[in-house]
Amino acid sequence: MRAIIADDEPILRHHLSRLLGTVSYDIDVVGSAKDGIEALDLIKTLQPDVVFLDIRMPGLDGLEVANLLSEMQTPPRIIFVTAYDHYAIEAFEHGAIDYLIKPIDEKRLNKTCTRLKTRTKPTLNADEFTQILSHAQEKRSAPLTWLKAAKGEDIHLIHVDDVEYFRAEDKYVTVVTNDSEYIIRTPLRNLSQVLCEETFWQIHRSVIVKVSAIRRVFKDITGKMVVEVSSNQSQLPVSRNAHSLFKQM
Repeated sequence: MRAIIADDEPILRHHLSRLLGTVSYDIDVVGSAKDGIEALDLIKTLQPDVVFLDIRMPGLDGLEVANLLSEMQTPPRIIFVTAYDHYAIEAFEHGAIDYLIKPIDEKRLNKTCTRLKTRTKPTLNADEFTQILSHAQEKRSAPLTWLKAAKGEDIHLIHVDDVEYFRAEDKYVTVVTNDSEYIIRTPLRNLSQVLCEETFWQIHRSVIVKVSAIRRVFKDITGKMVVEVSSNQSQLPVSRNAHSLFKQM
């Protein structure tokens, strides 16, 4: 079975390709793409049997690619790969065989490969669909441990223990450690769902801070509450809704 992996994260592409080589000798990764447009070109050229398709990609996202593939006479089977379980229903509406939640583990991928070998049509029964969504919720409930973040042209693996705060910008989120800054595209609202709520507090609609990184909390000359971070003395705004977090401090 010939496969293509489409994901804008090079580390994920490498990791998934390696895992596929471990769990199945019947699946041969023949190409990889960093965005939806490149994925379509590869699919047209290589005619794979299956595409592991990230949902959130630049250019065309995974759902848009799947929609275009559905117009093919013999489209490849689709496995969606994403960090967000809330796309599940829409993914299966696009005819997905399966839906993998990042970070992908070997045991779960083995089930996907088994499903690929036994499916001739991209359909799932109700019980299977329920099991997949249940697994997605389990993944979502586990606190985030590692981040894949960009700095320039490079991708870095950052342990969440090294993060001091997250700050939402216009189209991305800045990850600030005690000695550097990185960029991710995960919205702050999604980060808040996967970070340990006892370790990280969302103090503003645009800021999540690690509690242990807080040096002091004070009011500025306008009377607004501000958090100061220990390492670089960054001053972060606190919304009125978050004032209660500091009542006992």
